[in-house]
Amino acid sequence: MSVRPWRDIQRRKSRQIMVGNVPVGGDAPITVQTMTNTITADARATIDQIRRCEEAGADIIRVSCPDAESTAAFREIARAARVPLVADIHFHYKRALEAADAGAACLRINPGNIGSAERVKEVVRAAKANGCSIRIGVNAGSLEKHLLEKYGEPCPEAMVESALEHVKLLEDADFFETKISVKASDVFLAVAAYQGLAEACDYPLHLGITEAGSMIGGTVKSSIGIGMLLWSGIGDTIRVSLSAPPEEEVRVGFEMLKSLGLRHRGVRIVSCPSCARQGFQVIKTVEVLEERLRHIQTPLSLSIIGCVVNGPGEARETDIGITGGGNGKHMVYLSGVTDHQIEDAAMVDHIVELVEKKAAEIEAANAAANAAKDKASAA
Repeated sequence: MSVRPWRDIQRRKSRQIMVGNVPVGGDAPITVQTMTNTITADARATIDQIRRCEEAGADIIRVSCPDAESTAAFREIARAARVPLVADIHFHYKRALEAADAGAACLRINPGNIGSAERVKEVVRAAKANGCSIRIGVNAGSLEKHLLEKYGEPCPEAMVESALEHVKLLEDADFFETKISVKASDVFLAVAAYQGLAEACDYPLHLGITEAGSMIGGTVKSSIGIGMLLWSGIGDTIRVSLSAPPEEEVRVGFEMLKSLGLRHRGVRIVSCPSCARQGFQVIKTVEVLEERLRHIQTPLSLSIIGCVVNGPGEARETDIGITGGGNGKHMVYLSGVTDHQIEDAAMVDHIVELVEKKAAEIEAANAAANAAKDKASAA
């Protein structure tokens, strides 16, 4: 395949921190986060939701700790989780101290509502003692009073200033395992704030458009805001905030990264919107395949095109392709080459079988390559 420089995204150079065993920033892959919406004190329900998010591919999961009952349950939740957990803290700094002791890998604090500088320092001491990183979470809706008086309203400059003020508090306490977010529900405000912050420091940035909305509206809004930033090289970890189950946030996050070539996980489906030319029910087929192929984590591509107008061309660019044909028979492409036909009734099962076989071949090839690399290193 030819070199395509117009696809290259030059990521901003940031320092790297650790969230548990997951690196964030530097040259580490951009991570995908979500947040539980269960009552944290209900450890069983929270763990069950975390499992679903882990299965969807979440790298990091945030858990709200609004009260002592939540931080008491957090210990059991953290032991059960397979990915690092971030304890989300607002208003009550003691919850941060408790969560750090209970196994949080990171503490998310909004310095604007956590209290005095001395309380922030207490949180830093707890983080250091427990090996936690800290996310400074600035939000347009909870800026400090002095900044609102200075600027008159939430604006990018106020958000950046808030973030840098609190970074200095952490730095003065000799703490640098920090990542930062400057979120707003307004796309323009959030993007401008992140752009300003990216120029002002080298800390890793957690991207998000806060209170983005429903599954459709929030996905569109987040894709525009987060996508603009990622395309310009800004961002080290993302959370898509949706009024939807948290595992859906993870799936949308990965789709964002896949669409920009920044992260590859699972099957990337290329499909047409369908029209009167379609040789099979494209929309229904794609819906079924998305569900049946969710277990595949190996990166590979699949094109599902209803007719021969664009089908052969798309199939040339994907690992597996299906193009709708006449009389209920459709053409199957493997590695971009015409291979065989499949009848309508057997098509979905056949595609699943082909994808699973291809994924197994890729995994076997990767394992062999890694083994050879290890052998060469040991020699």
